[in-house]
Amino acid sequence: MNNMKGVYKVLIGHEVKTFHDYDEIPSEFDNLILFSPDIPEGPHTDEEHDMIEQLNDKMKEVMKREKR
Repeated sequence: MNNMKGVYKVLIGHEVKTFHDYDEIPSEFDNLILFSPDIPEGPHTDEEHDMIEQLNDKMKEVMKREKR
């Protein structure tokens, strides 16, 4: 799932950083604040359905990057 645009906010130290591409999210941060990928208007193609179905797993993957 390359080039997953959206709005992603993470807390690093005392600063909330905003990213607009999933691939820009740092490998480590304090907390995930917002995970809001762009979802295209329907009707969806098979490829878009596959992407949408993977969003929950992608969010869980990002949450694993939170410092514990």
